[in-house]
Amino acid sequence: MQRFAELLDRLVLTPSRNGKLKLMVDYFRTVPDPERGYALAALTSELDIRSVKPAMLRDLMTSRMDEVLFGYSYDYVGDLAETIALVWPSPHDGEARGRNDVPSLAEVVTTLDAATRAEGPKLVEDWLDRLDSSGRYALLKLVTGSLRIGVSSRLAKQALADFGSKDVAEIEELWHGLRIPYLDLFAWLEGDGEKPVSAAASPFRPVMLSQPLEAPDYGRIDPAAYAAEWKWDGIRVQATVERGVRRLYSRTGDDISGAFPDLLDFMTYDGALDGELLVARPATGAGAPKVEPHGGAMQDDIVVGTFSDLQQRLNRKSVSAAVMKKHPVFLRTYDLLQEGGEDLRTLPFAERRKRLDRFVAELEPTRFDISPFVPFADFEALSKLRAEPPHPVIEGLMLKRWDSAYVPGRPKGPWFKWKQDPRLIDAVLMYAQRGHGKRSSFYSDYTFGVWTGPADHPELVPVGKAYFGFTDEELKQLDKYIRDNTIDRFGPVRSVRAEPDHGLVLEVAFEGLARSTRHKSGVAMRFPRISRLRWDKPAFEADRLETLQAMLE
Repeated sequence: MQRFAELLDRLVLTPSRNGKLKLMVDYFRTVPDPERGYALAALTSELDIRSVKPAMLRDLMTSRMDEVLFGYSYDYVGDLAETIALVWPSPHDGEARGRNDVPSLAEVVTTLDAATRAEGPKLVEDWLDRLDSSGRYALLKLVTGSLRIGVSSRLAKQALADFGSKDVAEIEELWHGLRIPYLDLFAWLEGDGEKPVSAAASPFRPVMLSQPLEAPDYGRIDPAAYAAEWKWDGIRVQATVERGVRRLYSRTGDDISGAFPDLLDFMTYDGALDGELLVARPATGAGAPKVEPHGGAMQDDIVVGTFSDLQQRLNRKSVSAAVMKKHPVFLRTYDLLQEGGEDLRTLPFAERRKRLDRFVAELEPTRFDISPFVPFADFEALSKLRAEPPHPVIEGLMLKRWDSAYVPGRPKGPWFKWKQDPRLIDAVLMYAQRGHGKRSSFYSDYTFGVWTGPADHPELVPVGKAYFGFTDEELKQLDKYIRDNTIDRFGPVRSVRAEPDHGLVLEVAFEGLARSTRHKSGVAMRFPRISRLRWDKPAFEADRLETLQAMLE
């Protein structure tokens, strides 16, 4: 357990991607089975420990610490596992390192897996007494399943590929047929065994990604070489059916089937589709935005919902009938990767697209259609289309070579994405919250607003949140400003002084804007980020809500 705790500590404090990869590779190389396998499962969020829940951990604290004092500590730290790890009054503090009764990671996982909900908290309590603060932090992160250490599932798989000198695509195609603690996988990576055979039906196939289109490549884009499609603002998914098993995967290979049973019900084919998951809304009234199809089968009586609509369906293990009815999803298909038992990925895109047309024609049209081609005569015409797309849920263009095979990863040249230029507004900082991991000591999550109301008595209304786009040095400046200008506190959130004559202006960049009934402002931003800190600009010169409303129009 101590080795796993050390790994987590170092990953939290290592900002660079390559640094994190090296730490994981060294861990896999020096830690034996099955410890490294259980660590891998934790890093990739594959563990499901059901005998311990966060509420049980809070109850444990009431037997060791005053409840009000713990509440203050939790508000200050902002992370449950970190708070308990720091304040847990163990009778053995200072003795845990070097003790011979410290549990192994494998012992913790297997014991909790067999435990009931009545037994789980008692086991955790005993282990917390035996571990030092670093070990306690690792244990609590493990059982709550929220590591928040800056390591994605795909980054962990990349570390495996580096460790075994393999292509990460090989790891991804095998992944859903492997079993924890991955003994066969590590044996293969170390050259001591055969490549595992994935027994899973409907496996994930690593996705092909695009490169941003930049000026040096403009001359390559012509209708004879490239097809153009709209870039829809949903989430990229893969819908796979094999041997009667239906799976919906995110672009990183995470199985998200449980959140979208209404789509799975209509996956009655045998094959693998690549496309964009979107929310559908019935077209009502002449003002409903629609896109006329330009080739391919697309329902022109479906209105595409905004990304805010789609967010009501994301990050859920299950979904209610009411939510499915209000926010039904459909798949706007891009590509056909597998048809029956035939792998189509080596065929040119033009051929795959013809087969996609025939394939989707047999499916339920309210749940599956095809992203239409965008005809263009030359690059100048394409540029005008990009600047004025016909639908607010379009964020740019996709450009694909007609002769391109479907290649995992991000090869340069076959596919380009040409997104619209980000929009900019000036907003005023209103609230701040502590971050997680290495940012847990800084106020790094910011809520900002714009002015509304009469000019002689304006008020701020929140329009978005952002937590990146600034340097480490700017983070320190922001943190100091927030502490110096706090006017109220709400748990871990600070309210910052924001008046026409006193406030910090943030230049905010964002990709899109949609109407929202869930926000007081009536608008919701897509991918907001801090572009610049406008220390020079007085708060009263920040933008007004009318500016954002005009962008919607």
